Amino acid sequence: MSDPSDTTPKADIAVIGGSGFYELLESVRRVEVTTPYGAPSDAVSIGTVGDRRVAFLPRHGSHHELPPHRINYRANMWALRSLGVRQVLAPCAVGSLRGSLGPGSVVIPDQLVDRTAGRVQTYYEHGATHVSFADPYCASGRAAVLKAAGEAGADVHDGGVMVVVEGPRFSTRAESQWYAAAGWSLINMTGHPEAVLARELALCYTSIALVTDYDAGVEHGEGVSQDEVFRVFAANVERLKSLVLKAVPVLDRERTCACATALDGMELPFELP
Repeated sequence: MSDPSDTTPKADIAVIGGSGFYELLESVRRVEVTTPYGAPSDAVSIGTVGDRRVAFLPRHGSHHELPPHRINYRANMWALRSLGVRQVLAPCAVGSLRGSLGPGSVVIPDQLVDRTAGRVQTYYEHGATHVSFADPYCASGRAAVLKAAGEAGADVHDGGVMVVVEGPRFSTRAESQWYAAAGWSLINMTGHPEAVLARELALCYTSIALVTDYDAGVEHGEGVSQDEVFRVFAANVERLKSLVLKAVPVLDRERTCACATALDGMELPFELP
């Protein structure tokens, strides 16, 4: 069970970094956290952005050693909450299912479709505990990121459906065309179960998606390659980091969103950290 001591630094905001996003903060203290679900992807780095305490966790590990289907999502989210985190910003790399969203576009999705298979996606393995997930992303968090982008003059797209696939392979052309025909905008491999686990811990969760490629079924694309994804992400990662750092001070200090009360009235099978 995670039990950080009173001397362990705390944070109320966390950033979970994805591909190419292995560090964010300077002058940090690294904290090793144990959880009932095993070890998180890496030690959690805690520092400050302005006067806000921020935790950073590299989703794939510090050397990108964890593929999407091997990430211990439950340990990651539990570790962050045990350190005091209540709001999570989650930058990630995505493919585009829309010709209008080219590489380099930044999107703040508002909906999620789960097409993963075999991932453990809940903390609630006993009893009847069913969280509302109709709106998977925090409305207040999305508003804060969009406000920060507007103040910085950044071109950010408001809304879009992100379909999360198992990976680690990319989609076939037929699969990609199917997803696009369904009206979905983005494709990703890590956004689920991360988002629902955050909700099960009553955390605010906001995805910030950087488009790195056109997926295989989009007319503009000829199929996706890892080299292309990493190249585009590397070319835009500083812009994405800047947006994340600008969004941190804009996040509400007092949570009045539905995420904060997602578990009210429920009898949980464990005590929250």
